[in-house]
Amino acid sequence: MFFVGAAGGAFTSLLSTLILTGVILLGVVLTFWVSRILSETLLKGEASSFTLELPPYRTPQIGAVIVRSIFDRTLFVLGRAVAVAAPAGLIIWLLANLTAGGASLLDHCSAFLDPFARLLGMDGVILLAFILGFPANEIVVPIMIMAYLSTGSILELDGLAELKALLIDNGWTWATAVSTMLFCLIHWPCSTTCLTIGKETGSAKWTALSVAIPTGIGMTVCFLFTAVVRVLGLV
Repeated sequence: MFFVGAAGGAFTSLLSTLILTGVILLGVVLTFWVSRILSETLLKGEASSFTLELPPYRTPQIGAVIVRSIFDRTLFVLGRAVAVAAPAGLIIWLLANLTAGGASLLDHCSAFLDPFARLLGMDGVILLAFILGFPANEIVVPIMIMAYLSTGSILELDGLAELKALLIDNGWTWATAVSTMLFCLIHWPCSTTCLTIGKETGSAKWTALSVAIPTGIGMTVCFLFTAVVRVLGLV
């Protein structure tokens, strides 16, 4: 909406591809960088070779694979998602529909977060949407729309042009879009991922670190980007 819209024809697809590729590469570079730092600090120890013993080959049984994938994977993930999504949905509904002083609790929360969010190149609504979107990142943008339109329920607009107009009316610039993209790339994992990390590691410490590390890096990257843009007078 903010970068590809000005291009035309084949350049639209090319520019979209370059932007997406750049975001993916940034994520890969940050992953290796953080892994290197952890290996030299928290996970420092003797180097060990990686050995994987392969089991004997057996002909796959299609029926067994389908059943195991459904019961061992799909239902497992859905069960964890529902366990977190149901309470989160209730919280979002209460914040959007309960009022105090003529404004919804959602508006009060976003106003409280706004000064800090501005330092990251976003606004209180965007940051609150990320926080409330912890159960599933897919609901972040619908929560933004709900807050900007002051509606009591999550909804989606008909098209990108209408969404862009709404964002611009609420103060979005190209820098806001970049900061939102960066924070979306780097910020904390969703609830299901956190539950899985907790189960696999059996450690509250590592689960907390898996949230704190990307969140800290995401805030730092957004803060530095916003500071550079403002110093250079690009917004």
